[in-house]
Amino acid sequence: MEEEKAWDVIENPHMTEKAMDQVDMENKLVLIVDLDADKNQVEDAVETLFDVTVKKVNTSITPQAKKKAFVRLSNADDAMDVATKMGMM
Repeated sequence: MEEEKAWDVIENPHMTEKAMDQVDMENKLVLIVDLDADKNQVEDAVETLFDVTVKKVNTSITPQAKKKAFVRLSNADDAMDVATKMGMM
């Protein structure tokens, strides 16, 4: 995936206390993504932009009609490093 298209998929990080706990404890990133993006597109975008390996992606639609993606990274990658690059920390 091209970098420009990847940024179209990922809108912004979701920064809440619970999301920060998931970064620390579960090696997960919580992102707000495009409503039309599927799990494969989210996985490709994260791997392209942050040079990490994605293990699993779960998505949910919030009551505000936003799509939230929970992206678990492989054990070799650190979600804290990616969160720091995104400005979450």
